[in-house]
Amino acid sequence: MPSFETLFGESIQMDNEYDSRSQLVLHHGDVLDFLRTLPNETIKLIVTSPPYNIGKEYETRVGIEQYLDEQEVVIKELYRVLSPDGSICWQVGNYVERGEIYPLDIFYYSIFKSLGMKLRNRVVWHFGHGLHAKKRFSGRYETLLWFTKGDEYTFNLDAVRVPSKYPGKRHYKGEKRGQLSGNPKGKNPSDIWLLMEEEWESGLWDIPNVKSNHAEKTMHPAQFPIELAERCVLALSNETDWVLDPYAGVGTTLIAAIKRGRKAMGCDKEDEYIEIAKLRVQSYYSGDLRMRPLGKPVYQPTGREKISQYPDDWVTKRLLERDPSWSSDEIDAEPHE
Repeated sequence: MPSFETLFGESIQMDNEYDSRSQLVLHHGDVLDFLRTLPNETIKLIVTSPPYNIGKEYETRVGIEQYLDEQEVVIKELYRVLSPDGSICWQVGNYVERGEIYPLDIFYYSIFKSLGMKLRNRVVWHFGHGLHAKKRFSGRYETLLWFTKGDEYTFNLDAVRVPSKYPGKRHYKGEKRGQLSGNPKGKNPSDIWLLMEEEWESGLWDIPNVKSNHAEKTMHPAQFPIELAERCVLALSNETDWVLDPYAGVGTTLIAAIKRGRKAMGCDKEDEYIEIAKLRVQSYYSGDLRMRPLGKPVYQPTGREKISQYPDDWVTKRLLERDPSWSSDEIDAEPHE
């Protein structure tokens, strides 16, 4: 397996199999085969987005019952390798069959609960862009289920606080009347993640999804942003803890983990994704990896850009629909909205 030189001259080796001395593991192969090689209670945090069974080229589409049965076997192995104070962050969207939506987080909930795990948050990840539906409203969010193995778990709130919108707010009654009511380190983010400038003002976490013009875009068709995994890594693990992504794809969770001083482990069966993940890890260590900075504002058009202006032919079409008897001269004279 390759080794990488960091900007500080340190050599980091990427192993294919887990070893107690490992710092970075990327396994090419079947997820169950790999998980069964891991010792019990090794992993502090699992962050992943499992296959949705929606017909991506890396998926074999099956019925939803069979799909969930297969995933349950994997989840049981993940539970075994998770430390007693560990967490699982399970990010999913919807399964769609014949135009009907099956919200996967609802189906997954009972699997995790059957193992005795406890749901701490159902986080809504909102993003502003995506595919447009024709027979239902266009989907603009996915969900992340945060489960813990027990009641004593790692939660570093200070690491993910966001600035208060009203830092000067004070208690207006009671024993603390007149005293500052907030926390100087910031406030607790909500369970709606927007991860943009608005987040730092309102507490909503808005992370743009990884589409064609995103800095982190690769060939993977269902890539999630480093920022999404990074928030989980900061809040739910400590430095030198193991962070695992059993469906590593192009290595997003691994990069989030090593960026924050954790040990990183992942697995994927697709040759192309493994190679891209290796290249991305190498680029991270060399300082060349393009990443969207944590909390960077999402671009907002000013209205002066041509692409954000209402096209003249659309204006004409709307005016004709309003009154088909109008002439083109009359349309040209009509003030545009």
